[in-house]
Amino acid sequence: GSGGFRKLKHDNFPHGQRREEKENVNPPSALMTSFKSFQLEIDTRHDKYERLVKLSRDITIESKRTIFLLHRFASAPNGKEILSESEVKLDAVRQKIKQVAQELIGEDMYQFHRAISPGLQEYVEAVSFQYFIKTRSLISVEEINKQLIFTAEDREETTNMTSNSHDKQPHTWSLKVTPVDYLLGVADLTGELMRLCISSVGNGDIDTPFELSQFLRQIYDGFTFIGNTGPYEVSKKLYTLKQSLAKVENACYTLKVRGSEIPKHMLADVFSSKTELIDQEEGLP
Repeated sequence: GSGGFRKLKHDNFPHGQRREEKENVNPPSALMTSFKSFQLEIDTRHDKYERLVKLSRDITIESKRTIFLLHRFASAPNGKEILSESEVKLDAVRQKIKQVAQELIGEDMYQFHRAISPGLQEYVEAVSFQYFIKTRSLISVEEINKQLIFTAEDREETTNMTSNSHDKQPHTWSLKVTPVDYLLGVADLTGELMRLCISSVGNGDIDTPFELSQFLRQIYDGFTFIGNTGPYEVSKKLYTLKQSLAKVENACYTLKVRGSEIPKHMLADVFSSKTELIDQEEGLP
């Protein structure tokens, strides 16, 4: 039958002989060499992208831990210890950002921006939260970028290559936070300031909510100037910013109108119930 003929036909040409003939017929061409180089370049870029995603995840985690630590400032007996500990944590975060800057040497940062953007936003949120606790003002993007210039003497590479003194020159790495990442980080900061307002009221601090209300109003006014002309992510977070401002302003209203008749240990409960009513009216979970 046809199956037997096909089997007989293949038996006349062993597999090894067919492979050798195929290699002889199709030698490596210039086109195949080019595609192999393209494959190597794409694989290298993909591996770098995955390393940056992991670094961004580590930056996000450490920045969140710093924010959680700073929330203890309102109730801590010694706030200076909290601030010094938070500075140590932020230095560790900056070391991770230094690794990101080293990965991006000779690369276009915007090709990898999606990988590192979540970590940078969380870092902006943490460092701006610490800066507000210290100075009661908003840190600028220029000040943030000044902290992301790293200078070090790379002794390990020089010892592996040569040990000449002129080879031991300082290497500089820098990473600039984009305006969009800065705005998104500041928008997330408003949620942390709203939580700071809750903890301040719970501790009997009546002055801090009014300071936070004015500060959040200034940030909200600044974002309204951007409006729909900015990136989509910025306009999307404007709604959350408005909710945080409304909660803080309602807390200030409650403190102003009923603060004298409500005991201090019950102010936090009244404020929490007030925010729950706001969430229900706005349809938030």
